[in-house]
Amino acid sequence: QVQLVESGGGLVQAGGSLRLSCAASGSIESINAMGWYRQAPGKQRELVAHITSGGSTNYADSVKGRFTISRDNAKNTVYLQMNSLTPEDTAVYYCNAMGRLRVGVKFNYWGQGTQVTVSS
Repeated sequence: QVQLVESGGGLVQAGGSLRLSCAASGSIESINAMGWYRQAPGKQRELVAHITSGGSTNYADSVKGRFTISRDNAKNTVYLQMNSLTPEDTAVYYCNAMGRLRVGVKFNYWGQGTQVTVSS
């Protein structure tokens, strides 16, 4: 009932930048919060950044000052601008959205993931 389509991953050299996008579609009444998580090989999935419908944000300490999350509520889209990338940022990045469907049911969906690889 909700689809999250991510784009923007790829290979970049250390110090470079990438911008991830995630568009939500489906029978959506409202989206309360959207976020980006990442999972590196052999590690648990971790929060990268989170943004509410009102624009409040929070970031993992490891990305503060380098990553910026933003959203376009009209397009149900969230973005993650990643600057000053390091090899430690290499992971699969997943988009998450939580909200309410038109039928009134709450939802919590994940995107399929997009690979970000930072070479040294």
